[in-house]
Amino acid sequence: MYKIQTLNKISKKGLAVLDSNYNVADEVENPDGIILRSFKMHDMELPASLRAVARAGAGVNNIPIDKCTDKGIVVFNTPGANANAVKELVLSALFLSSRKIVDGIEWVKTLAGEGDAISSLVEKGKSNYAGPEIEGKTLGVVGLGAIGVKVANAAHHLGMDVIGYDPYLSVDAAWHLTRFARKANSLDELLEKADYITIHVPATPETKGMLNSEAFAKVKKGVRVLNFSRGELVDEADVIAALDNGTLSCYVTDFASEALIANENVICMPHLGASTPESEENCAVMASSEIKDFLENGNIKNSVNFPNCDMGKANGARVTVLHKNVPSMLKNITDVFSSKGVNISNMLNKSKGDNAYTMIDIDGKCDSSIVAEIEGMNDVIKVTLL
Repeated sequence: MYKIQTLNKISKKGLAVLDSNYNVADEVENPDGIILRSFKMHDMELPASLRAVARAGAGVNNIPIDKCTDKGIVVFNTPGANANAVKELVLSALFLSSRKIVDGIEWVKTLAGEGDAISSLVEKGKSNYAGPEIEGKTLGVVGLGAIGVKVANAAHHLGMDVIGYDPYLSVDAAWHLTRFARKANSLDELLEKADYITIHVPATPETKGMLNSEAFAKVKKGVRVLNFSRGELVDEADVIAALDNGTLSCYVTDFASEALIANENVICMPHLGASTPESEENCAVMASSEIKDFLENGNIKNSVNFPNCDMGKANGARVTVLHKNVPSMLKNITDVFSSKGVNISNMLNKSKGDNAYTMIDIDGKCDSSIVAEIEGMNDVIKVTLL
């Protein structure tokens, strides 16, 4: 029986994927896998038994990736599972940034007690909360992954002109992107043309603070910026300066801070991006499915630290090897099997950066000495016999 520890409340629909072969609980000794959402694992002692961590969500900054990699723990996330929830919130932000809806609602509340005069007061004051329509305007979408593509397609159907920029656009994403979206050849081109900018890229050292004073110097005056990816993608001080000098009309974000809350041209939401029951269920189902397929069959899908590998269901003896991506490693591994007279019936080897993964199906049973010999090799991280 496999043991799964949950570090956050996980959707019951998601955990239902884990059948009677799984013991799932908040407190588990020697877990084979961990499923979590926002729990911060950085100070957590990782059990020697742990083989996989699945984040029910896209971001993994709460997981010690390097530490997990060194210990041969595969870390999964669930890209795209919350895409629709975030898309819908971004669409709402388009309208909120344009029509001063939030300010108008708050102003109407101040009219409490005015009785029959409210109607006339509303008519006199409503001009203070006027704003442009989004139809016919240009939306610049930075990052065309699962969320960015959904936002681009929806914006097109709302009558917007869409221009997208993503130097790493995948073939799968391109297939789903509306043919009416124009491709920007550079971020600068998008910045120069957009009336609204929405950003959908991961937080990395390269993307940190990518929307800053240098970027804002290239935008149309009065552009509206939406950030529902990560707070650190923008330089807050530069955003506030651009709002104060009129370069930006409005900044809408899911990531509040003291400085942003204090600015009247900022709309801060309480990190609502994936806060829908549908999104939580989708993420939990995907996370549970990923960890189940890995523990039972050795297959990897949507890992952030090891390559995707899939050899289907393990019907016989299957050996999996997490190792460094170095020359001669595959030869050294297969030589162990041949020296023992064991026939390899199927094999798959993939790499991701400095790390690699090899899956081997063999005829007959696997002698424990084979596993021990491979484990003793330099640059081998972990060997598992399924």
